[in-house]
Amino acid sequence: MKTLRLLPFLAYLLLCAICPGCHTVQQPKETAEDFRNRGITKSDKHDFDGAIADFTRAIEIDPKITKAHIYRGVAKFNKGDLDGALADYSRGIELNPKDAIAYNNRGDVEWIKGDIDGAFADFNQAIELNPNLAPPYNGRGNAMHHKGNIDGAIASYSRAIELDSKLAPAYDGRGYAEDEKGELEGALADFNRAIELDPKNSFSYNGRGNVKQHRRDFDGAVSDYDHAIELDPKYTFAYDDRGLAKQNKGDFDGAIADYNHAIELNPKDVFAYTNRASAKRAKGDRDGADADLARVTELSNKPAVSPK
Repeated sequence: MKTLRLLPFLAYLLLCAICPGCHTVQQPKETAEDFRNRGITKSDKHDFDGAIADFTRAIEIDPKITKAHIYRGVAKFNKGDLDGALADYSRGIELNPKDAIAYNNRGDVEWIKGDIDGAFADFNQAIELNPNLAPPYNGRGNAMHHKGNIDGAIASYSRAIELDSKLAPAYDGRGYAEDEKGELEGALADFNRAIELDPKNSFSYNGRGNVKQHRRDFDGAVSDYDHAIELDPKYTFAYDDRGLAKQNKGDFDGAIADYNHAIELNPKDVFAYTNRASAKRAKGDRDGADADLARVTELSNKPAVSPK
């Protein structure tokens, strides 16, 4: 009886000897969805290279997996690869022309690349596909502002805020538009809210500084520009604007120092040369002022107006 009970076990050992791998359990192959999901996890952890590799593998397995193209576009965007992101978003749209997020994301890239009309069209399409998605209203507001449609921009930013009251860029955008219209109280409130939502955004502090400067609160403006520069030491506009605030306070040396820094960051900064000329003229440096104005003429291809 014992011999009979050993037979199945001996047969198993014999099978293992003949075919060593036959007794192992075969693991299922990873699917395109597996790689896509793993890529999302890596992207959430800011491992964008790893995410791109996983999204690429998902696309190799299934070239029509729409979301892998879009998510890979996001990862490329976060790495600064705008052309790669644009290509992925466009492919995602080809695969699914009703994906509002893909249009919104492509609009963001087009906006950064300076294709304002393309961005405007994509934001409009995203809104048409999903009227309850807040970001495309913000993007459309940016495009409208750039095109000079300030009232339309404010309306678009306001709709974004209605849909998402924590969308800080919409408060920034509306604040800049209101400031341009002279609606300083509304602008100040919007920049305050943007800073409350995102205290590390230099753009918000610079915008609030502009509002304070327009209210002739030059000390308050300088303080906000200081904060903007502390957050982003390469923020050219903040040096330009702080220089102007210092100049308005009569601190011409401080203003010139800021304009110098702005020009170091952007040697084609016409604003900085123009205002530095004014500050130099106020200090009695007519030759320096004339040299700056000559540079303005060179950069803008039109005669510069001599500051008084």
